[in-house]
Amino acid sequence: MAKVLLPSTVGLCVLIAHMPLFPTQDAFHAFHQDLYFVRKFLKPLLIGELAPGEPSQDRGQNEQLIEDFRALRRAAKDMKLFEADPEFFSLVVGHILLMEGLAWLVVYFLGTGWVPTILAAVVLAISQAQCWCLQHDLGHVSVFKKSRWNYVAQQFVMGQLKGFSAHWWNFRHFQHHSKPNVFHKDPDVTVAPVFLLGESSVEYGKKKRRYLPYNHQHQYFFLIGPPLLTLVNFEVENLAYMLVCMKWADLVWALSFYIRFFSSYVLFPTMPRHNYHKIAPLVKALCAKHGLNYEVKPFLRALVDIIGSLKKSGDAWLEAYLHQ
Repeated sequence: MAKVLLPSTVGLCVLIAHMPLFPTQDAFHAFHQDLYFVRKFLKPLLIGELAPGEPSQDRGQNEQLIEDFRALRRAAKDMKLFEADPEFFSLVVGHILLMEGLAWLVVYFLGTGWVPTILAAVVLAISQAQCWCLQHDLGHVSVFKKSRWNYVAQQFVMGQLKGFSAHWWNFRHFQHHSKPNVFHKDPDVTVAPVFLLGESSVEYGKKKRRYLPYNHQHQYFFLIGPPLLTLVNFEVENLAYMLVCMKWADLVWALSFYIRFFSSYVLFPTMPRHNYHKIAPLVKALCAKHGLNYEVKPFLRALVDIIGSLKKSGDAWLEAYLHQ
């Protein structure tokens, strides 16, 4: 029977707005390792249970698919795929620290000419990319057994090594996982008015909005896409979040990062990423059994698809702009 919870915080209200009346049991299991612990906090928020005649998205589901998925999750637990490999993450941390130190040594011994600067920038770019992946693992509570340890480590990686707020990223990423790839709900794909995707392209066209030549967005993607997203949008959004939400500790972390460097990057969200290749064949078999599309694309192919999607959405905008 579906349960109704009382939202008690702004963050919870936002997430509930993103996932109203979602089937909660499997999502709850997916995001929490210690179910007994978190249930203690949810109990005071329980209003009651929906009557059998009340509308609920928990009903009308593909029962066989749900049961098969739960069996898959049990199999993954039996295979110990939710257990992190200490050696893997130790190597990741060591790799990051080594790259950070190497970049400093390059500048220290070779000076600040063009060649040393470019070399140090490449080394730091690799380190920062690994930091982003590591904090993502920590945010998904897939490194340590205790949630608190993951969040404390994430605070250090995001604040000290990247200069970002861990609270900002979690707030943003939780919305992404509650409605992945849903426009106006998932912040990762809500990139208007710079880029238009899906329904937003037709919507902008009908309203005659033309902030940019969207029919050419697949061409200017490489010019302003990654730089604007990572260097401008994330920086502004991150700073605004810390100030509006008064995350002063995060702000101090971020400032310490910039001061140091001024002077010298869904099914089993808690599964460590080094086990993804082990669960992939089982997920593929589950999809095949239920007639679901299962795609695996190399990076370059995915990039081509992104450009194609941008072109398709841009053409849809132009058609709506000119003729609707």
